[in-house]
Amino acid sequence: MINIKTEKQIKLMEESAVCLKAALKAIEENIRPGVSTLYLNEVAQKAMKEHGAIPAFKGVPCPYRGGKPYKWAICTSVNDEIIHGIPSSDVILKEGDIVSVDLGTYKNGWASDAGRTYAVGKVSPVCEKLIKVAKSAFFAGVDKAIVGNRIGDISNAIQTYVESQGFSLLREYQGHGIGEDMHEDPGVPNIGKKGKGPRLQKGMALAIEPMICEGSPEVYVKRDMWTVATCDKKMTAYYENTIVITDKEAKILTLDY
Repeated sequence: MINIKTEKQIKLMEESAVCLKAALKAIEENIRPGVSTLYLNEVAQKAMKEHGAIPAFKGVPCPYRGGKPYKWAICTSVNDEIIHGIPSSDVILKEGDIVSVDLGTYKNGWASDAGRTYAVGKVSPVCEKLIKVAKSAFFAGVDKAIVGNRIGDISNAIQTYVESQGFSLLREYQGHGIGEDMHEDPGVPNIGKKGKGPRLQKGMALAIEPMICEGSPEVYVKRDMWTVATCDKKMTAYYENTIVITDKEAKILTLDY
């Protein structure tokens, strides 16, 4: 069931997004060679706490049998790892890496969700392009996030743009509705056909998140039962924001204009 948010509920989601943006800022300020991904988790968690929010990812059940619930505040996926990477003191960022960070917050019972891919120092031209294309793909999708369109219009815009740049998209994972729960209906695939899927209505809240691969979109889950990485070991990038459908253009809650 798709939950349509009231103006009051959207305001509460905006308050949650303020906390998330503070955590993103703390992460951005600490992306550099020599920093561990666990340290990034710690600074993000501290920023969330200081702003009265709690990490939305903590306690999320593992989707795979035998896996343990997630116990970190953020996900940190390095290079060929595209999503759900686990922060670790053993993973030290080095010059030339790219790291994708995904995080969510709850405040006053309402969620926000966002993600970015960051360059660590000077990176290769292909990594620079991946990061730019992931971000631009998000905005290509948001341009179609208007009342009367359908989810497939967002999906198709993302797919068309990314493939025109010579990259591929994950098929097994997608964006989602968001509100009182981190993951709500509808699903928001990154691949799709125009005019298909649920119709967009004012008050719908969505997390749109292009996940792109330099090479093949074939992926596997590592032994930790969380980290998703490319089978061909090629680079990946990711970009996500929480948006709300309005009677005009979509409002992006987790991005400062």
